[in-house]
Amino acid sequence: MEHIKILLINRFKIITILTLSMAFSVVLLMIRMKLNHSFFFLFLVWNLFLAVIPYAITTYLISLPNIKKISLLIYGSIWLLFLPNAPYIITDLLHLRMSNIHFMWLDVLLVTSFAFNGMMLFFLSLMDMEILLKKYVSGKNIYHFLHFVCILTGFGMYLGRFLRYNSWEIIQHPSALFTDIIDIIIQPSHHLEAWIFTGSFGLFLIVGFWLFKALKTPT
Repeated sequence: MEHIKILLINRFKIITILTLSMAFSVVLLMIRMKLNHSFFFLFLVWNLFLAVIPYAITTYLISLPNIKKISLLIYGSIWLLFLPNAPYIITDLLHLRMSNIHFMWLDVLLVTSFAFNGMMLFFLSLMDMEILLKKYVSGKNIYHFLHFVCILTGFGMYLGRFLRYNSWEIIQHPSALFTDIIDIIIQPSHHLEAWIFTGSFGLFLIVGFWLFKALKTPT
């Protein structure tokens, strides 16, 4: 527990800012609920909670003085399973088509605010994983892996948005999930939208990650 306490102290600033940013999003949601008399966007709170999980996992792993390869593999698999939930909130912008025209500006700000938090959590978690992997993997291979993770994340976002799969579906309905994934892979011409979505968002996340990394560690 002592190492976790030390890490939280070291990360006090970023955790505080993230907490304030997420609180701001929740306040916006409450204002929206009051003005529109609607609970429609309440699901954003759940989506944001899911987005916190991968960052919580890497924060915990970073806090460990020593971590075995098998432990990193197990936790890393769980991390990868939940990772798409962080940038997934961007796709909630699609719900703006159902917004009241008079308060659309508020809905745009609301969803963008939640999506921003999700993206920050994604990039911070990805940087944590980079640090963790440096103990076992060479530099170039790490970057190849992180780029691959971004592409997989884009694919996971597609599965969540259009096929409506959740992270825990791999346990609840593994056969249906893997059947759909295999179908997309072996019949790419029948699933062009899936590949375009995956590639577009994957590249978007890769570029965003490098930009975030450059801004966080300026030369």
